[in-house]
This record gives sequence, C-alpha cells and structure tokens, in this order.
Amino acid sequence: MALTPDDVVTKQFQHVRFKEGFDPDEVDDFLDEIVVEWRKTIAENDELKAKLAAYESSSSTPAAEPAAAAPAAVAEAPLASGPAASAGIIELAQRLHDEHVAEGIAQRDQLVSDAKAQAASIVSEAETRGREELAKLDRERTTLESRISELRTFERDYRAQLRSYIEGKLRDLETTTTTSGAQPVSALGL
Repeated sequence: MALTPDDVVTKQFQHVRFKEGFDPDEVDDFLDEIVVEWRKTIAENDELKAKLAAYESSSSTPAAEPAAAAPAAVAEAPLASGPAASAGIIELAQRLHDEHVAEGIAQRDQLVSDAKAQAASIVSEAETRGREELAKLDRERTTLESRISELRTFERDYRAQLRSYIEGKLRDLETTTTTSGAQPVSALGL
C-alpha cells in the first residue's frame, strides 16, 4: 500500500499517560510541514511528467526520438540502475534546465521590453503634458500682459483727465475771484 499525504494527515497516535513522549502539537505541526512539501513534490513530479510527455509527442525528428525514449524509460522504470539510466536522468535534467533557462531569458527580455515601452509612454505623456502646461501658461501671460497694458493706458488717460479737470476748476476759480472783485481766499487768512 502506497503512503499518501492524506495518510499522514489522518494518522492518529495513541496518547501515553505518565510516560515520556513527544509533544502532540509539535508532531502535528511537523507532519503538516511534511505534507505540504510532499504535495509540492508530487505536483512538481506531475508537471515534469507532463512536460516530458509533451516533449516526446512534439519531437518529430528520428534522431530525437531515441534520446527522448531513454528518459521516458527511466521515468517509467525508476528501479532501473546503471550508467544508461543515470545518463538518461542527467540528459533529462539538462534538457529541463536548458528549457527553464530559455524560458527565463525569454521572460526577462519580455519584461525589459515591456518596461521600456511603459517608460517611453510615461516620458511621452509627461512631455505632452509639459508642453500643454507651457502653452497654457504662455496664454495666461499674454492675457495678463494685455490687461496690464490696458490698465496703464487707463491710468494715463485718467490722470490726464483729472489734471485737466483740476486745472479747469482752478482757472474757473481764479476767473470768478478776479471778476467779482473779492479778495482771494488766501488773502482772508482762512
């Protein structure tokens, strides 16, 4: 009977009273760790078997078929021993290693190209936003300069009108004082 992870999980031990023994909680925790690792190993084994089967079915050249057949025979008959079985296992391990390295390189290249594209997009967006802000600020500056010019013209015209109004009133005051024969206000001491 093959032992499964579930057998380990469901195994019950007799508790011993008044004798030395192990802490049941500690034993349970350790067995849980074993089960987790065991399940990982089983999943990895299944994945490797699936990859091997996919590799064997995808190899179309006659030269590759004998090389693939040897690891398959080793995987199916793990009790076989000798240099041929060891060579097949090493060849399978090397092939899996090479596949993982190639996948890693491809994934790295994809991540780098994605990051470069994202960086270029961010830079482009920032430059566009910067140009828009500069254009907006330039329009506001032009508007403010125009408004300042208008206010300066208004001030100049207002000062000129005020000056001419005051000068006109002063002339009227002098004319009124001299024609009436009255003394100027300044002569009265007020």
